[in-house]
Amino acid sequence: MTHGSPAPSGALPSRPSSIAELRRVAQPPEVRLRANAEHWTASLYLRDLSPYVTWLFLKTSISANGVTAIMILVGWSTAAALLIPGIWGALLALILGQLQMLIDCCDGEVARWRKTSSPAGVFLDKVGHYSTEALIPIALGLRAAAYPFDAPADYLWTTLGLLLALIIVLNKALNDMVHVARANAGLTKLADTHGEKVLTSSALAKLKRIVRFVPFHRLYHSVELTIIIFIAAVVGLLVGQPEVNRIVLIALVPLAFLALIGHFVAIMASKRVRS
Repeated sequence: MTHGSPAPSGALPSRPSSIAELRRVAQPPEVRLRANAEHWTASLYLRDLSPYVTWLFLKTSISANGVTAIMILVGWSTAAALLIPGIWGALLALILGQLQMLIDCCDGEVARWRKTSSPAGVFLDKVGHYSTEALIPIALGLRAAAYPFDAPADYLWTTLGLLLALIIVLNKALNDMVHVARANAGLTKLADTHGEKVLTSSALAKLKRIVRFVPFHRLYHSVELTIIIFIAAVVGLLVGQPEVNRIVLIALVPLAFLALIGHFVAIMASKRVRS
C-alpha cells in the first residue's frame, strides 16, 4: 500500500463523515480491481472490514507510514508466535497473519484519505512483506527441529527453513526486478492488468493453464503459510509432532523451487521484459 508525506493543501478533512465516504475515497475502483496487488483475503472479506479499522486510525495522529510500521510488527509477531510449540502457537500465528493483512489494507486507505502517498510508504510495505515471509519459514524450520535441539541432526530442519526463506524472497524479488529492469531501460511502468502477463509461447500458456488447477505457487504468502502450518499442527495432535512439520517442510522446499523457476520462465516469456 502506498503512503507517506505530509498532506498537501486541499486535502480532505481529517475524518470522513461516514464509512461510505471513506470507502469512496480510500477504496476507488482502481484499488479494488487491481489484478496483481490484492490478496484473495482482501477481495474476500478484508476490504469489507478495513474501513472500520481505518476510521479508528484516522481518529489518531498516526501517519500512514506509522500504520505500516504496525503492520510490520504484526508480521514479525506472526513468525514469533510459531516459536510457541504445539497448536496454540500455530493458531496465534494464523490470527496474526490475518491481522497483518487487515492492517496492510488500512495503511493505504489512510494514505489515500490524507493524500500522503509516497515512495517511502511503498518501500516500508515491501520491507514488511519480505521480512515476514522470510521469517515464517525460518520459524517453521525451528518448529520442525523441535526443542531441545539435537545437534547436528536438527540442523537439517533449520537449514531447510532457511533455504525455503531464501527461495520465497527470491521469488518475490523477481517481480521487483522486472520493474527495475524496465525503469533502467527507460520503459513505461507496467499496467496492473492481466494483459502484461500474457505469455508469448502457446506451449507455456497451455502449461500455465494446467498449473492453475494445482496452484502450489500461491502457497508462499504469509497467509497461506500460516494456514498450512495450522493444519499441520491440527494433524500433529493426532499423529504426533514434529514429524508433521518435517513432512510439510520437505514438501514445501522443492515446490517453492519449482514455483521460482516457473515464475522466472513466465516473466521471460511475457511482455513484461520486452521493449
